[in-house]
Order: sequence, then structure tokens, then C-alpha cells
Amino acid sequence: MALSQSSTSPFLRLDAAALHDALAAHSVILVDVREPKEFEAARIAGAVNLPLSCFDPATLPAGDIVLVCAAGIRSLRAAALCAEAGMPVRGHLEGGLNAWVGAGLPLSSG
Repeated sequence: MALSQSSTSPFLRLDAAALHDALAAHSVILVDVREPKEFEAARIAGAVNLPLSCFDPATLPAGDIVLVCAAGIRSLRAAALCAEAGMPVRGHLEGGLNAWVGAGLPLSSG
């Protein structure tokens, strides 16, 4: 399990195992910033879909938010939008769903 964090920011870059553990402990809320068709095709169970194309940090649920996308690029963009709006998030899944699948963790669909 790996969590990396800068000394100047509480923003976490979680690996798949760390996110899996955090979700199992119900200590984070997972927000998937991929588009709805991507989300419907495959997602991490329990994730909330708030697509980057219409992302508004003000619509985030309350709690420790972790962002996810396919590869980790869109989730970092969404995190930057949150920081600009004064609504920091807890972190993101480094490598996105690609890393999750690579770790052999399950996805939901439909």
C-alpha cells in the first residue's frame, strides 16, 4: 500500500491498494470524473460520477474526497479546479482505473 503526500499539501496520491483499504474502511468518498458512458461501462463500486466536462467543485459531497479517472490526468485537473475554488480534496488514485485494474481489483458496470 502506498500513499504519497507532499510536505506542503495534504493532497494524497493513493495507489490502488491504499484506495481499496480506504473504501473498505469507509474513510473516503470516491468521485469519478470520467464521462457518464465511461462510468456506466466500468467503475469502482460506490463511486459517484461528476464528469470533468461539467465539473463544479461546489457539487462535491461533504467528506474526504478522493478523485478517480481512467489514468489519473483528469482527476488531477479536477483537483486543481477544487483548489482554485477553495474546496481542496483529499487526493486521487494515481494511475486511475488503469492502476485499479492492474492491481486485480474488481469493477462494477451497468
